[in-house]
Amino acid sequence: MFPLSDVIPSRTRPVVTISLIAINALVFLYQFQLDELSLQRLVFEFGVIPARLSYGDVVSSMFLHGDILHFVGNMVFLWIFGDNVEDRLGHAGYLLFYLASGAVAAMTQVFADPGSFVPMIGASGAVAGIMGAYFLIYPHSRILTVVFFVLFLDIIEIPAIFFLGVWFLLQVFHGAMSGGAGGGGVAFWAHAGGFAAGAMVGLYARARDRAGQDYWSNVP
Repeated sequence: MFPLSDVIPSRTRPVVTISLIAINALVFLYQFQLDELSLQRLVFEFGVIPARLSYGDVVSSMFLHGDILHFVGNMVFLWIFGDNVEDRLGHAGYLLFYLASGAVAAMTQVFADPGSFVPMIGASGAVAGIMGAYFLIYPHSRILTVVFFVLFLDIIEIPAIFFLGVWFLLQVFHGAMSGGAGGGGVAFWAHAGGFAAGAMVGLYARARDRAGQDYWSNVP
């Protein structure tokens, strides 16, 4: 399954989401023009390596990607789910949330595999946080999704709560099967940790909105 769009239009211009995509694109273009040795040095210097953790790398790693599919996939998910979460959290709050989700995701993978010397890069953990928040804030939304079958593909609308719920369970399953280590180069526990952190923020946002509605309904 690959998402194309959701059904909820943005109420405001998602300037932070657009800016994050632009920054990631510029960094990826810089990576693209490097030779293989220089690229490896960049990844090992600014990626998160659990066995020699540097907290500055937690931030820098969010803007590096391994290849074009890694980059495009993250940016598509960021664009689809980020604008609506930015609507709900506000621009500044959304930016802090994005960075915090990425940090929680990275630390989850570090906890799961503390002795690893494999650098961890990508916006996946931060984007997973956005998906977790979307899961709680917009449970009744629908996602226009490309579904691949054996001999053909189709485009259908899937409830967001199902699409995101299945995605999260797959991350937990693959993380458990990999025994903590990144299976096939994918940091599944980082995805799961970011999603869980985002879901907690989404739960708080729903509770805050409900409290505000209850207050105003009781105002004479």
